[in-house]
Amino acid sequence: CAWSIERPPGDTAGCTFCHTSSEERCSTCHQRHQFDPAVARHSEQCKACHWGKDHRDWEAYDISIHGVVYQVNKWNPTELDFSKKLSDADYVGPTCQYCHMRGGHHNVQRLSTVYTSMGMSNADRGAPLWKEKRDTWVSVCDDCHSPRFARENLQAMDEACKDAGLKYTETFKVAENLMLDGMGEPMPKDLAADWSGQHIWS
Repeated sequence: CAWSIERPPGDTAGCTFCHTSSEERCSTCHQRHQFDPAVARHSEQCKACHWGKDHRDWEAYDISIHGVVYQVNKWNPTELDFSKKLSDADYVGPTCQYCHMRGGHHNVQRLSTVYTSMGMSNADRGAPLWKEKRDTWVSVCDDCHSPRFARENLQAMDEACKDAGLKYTETFKVAENLMLDGMGEPMPKDLAADWSGQHIWS
């Protein structure tokens, strides 16, 4: 997006590291210097791209209970045996690959997160368009958890997204009112535009 690449270099460091090179090549995950499936099965392989302030995937995973279990056990082959294919693996906790490449399938987007395509809007999460994706999401979780546990967590995330959307709307309204009252400071034209391509808020 133009609004992103025109931002200061410090803001786009996480983007250009990955997006200026060809994506979805074997060496993206398998490393040219150590082309070993066991290496590609470690969650750190995803960290190479999926980190940073614009998409904190690694950070979110790393501090989650799943990430903690991974970090504590990743050097113990009886708990996380990376020599086994994903379809044969019996991990003590899920890696990125275990869930997103379930069974060893190489189409990572096939089991991407529910919110990647849905966005953060207050759209109807129960719409038929998303039912298959949500059911698949639950089926991955119930490899280890009960289907009820997975569905309750998905519902909790739905509610969190609704709350976040409301908070964003409230905050934007405060900023808008400040501008209308002449109390807001317009963003200087020499800085990059906001997400919509406008120079509205400082």
